[in-house]
Amino acid sequence: MKGNKQNCSRCNDSIVCKSNDIESCDCSKIVISQETADHLRKTNYKCLCNNCLSEVDKLVNLSLILPTNSTEGLHYIMENELLVFTELNHIQRGYCCGSDCQNCAYGFRLIVNK
Repeated sequence: MKGNKQNCSRCNDSIVCKSNDIESCDCSKIVISQETADHLRKTNYKCLCNNCLSEVDKLVNLSLILPTNSTEGLHYIMENELLVFTELNHIQRGYCCGSDCQNCAYGFRLIVNK
């Protein structure tokens, strides 16, 4: 079955999505944790490339074992004297705050060329 050409919702790379035949879709090759599947259900992401699926799975799993207290470089970085929260910080928060964050982990930020 042919898939739909589209872009990854997270990184904007070109992908072929076969959501109508998920067992033959390239993304079915990536094994993710139940916690990652639960996280992805809360997002606005459509189809993700395998690289992004792997990265999100890694971040979600790290979020379970890393401390939640704010640590520079881990939970935020300073940019032009402003706090910029990391994707890990957003995952540990557990929900989208709706502030159009640069590193939104929930797919609600418009894709900016990375």
